Amino acid sequence: MNISLTPIAPQEKTILQRLMQLYLYDFSEFTGNDLDKFGKYPFALTEFWNNPQRRPYLIRVGDHIAGFVLVGLHATSLLAPPKKVNFIAEFFVMKKHRKHGVGEFAARWVFDQFPGDWEVDQIAENLPAQAFWRKIIHRYTNGQFQEVVLNNENHDGPLQYFSNRP
Repeated sequence: MNISLTPIAPQEKTILQRLMQLYLYDFSEFTGNDLDKFGKYPFALTEFWNNPQRRPYLIRVGDHIAGFVLVGLHATSLLAPPKKVNFIAEFFVMKKHRKHGVGEFAARWVFDQFPGDWEVDQIAENLPAQAFWRKIIHRYTNGQFQEVVLNNENHDGPLQYFSNRP
C-alpha cells in the first residue's frame, strides 16, 4: 500500500473543505453538532492559509484521497506552565482506509516532520480516538509519553504529550 502525505496548496482549499464536512459529520456523533441553515457544518479554515504556524496535509493511498491532518506548530501548551509545542489540530482518515495502517503512517510521518514537544488531545466523548492515539503514541515513543486528563475551560478529555527531539 502506497501511503503519502502532501501539503495542501491554496488552490486545493475546496478539497479540504469537502473533507472537513465528512470529518465533522463523523465527529457529530460525539459533539452533537448540527448542520447550519445551509446544510453544512460550520468550521473556519482560514487560519490554515493565513498562519505560517499551521500546516494542512492531504493523506493519499495510491492516487486516492484518504483523509487529512492539520498540524499546529508552536502553539501555547494546554498544560501548565505554558510552553511552545506542536499539536494535531484535526486528523481524519476516511472509514474505508481505517484499520489498514493509514492513520498510523500519517501520524508517524507528521511527528517525524516536526521534531520537538508534542501534545495530542481528544475530547472526552471520543473513545475511539483516545484508543487510537494511545496506541500510536505508545508505539511511536516506545511508551515514553505521559497522559493527563484535563477538565477546564480549554479542554475536556485526555491529552498525551511527548518529545521527539533528536
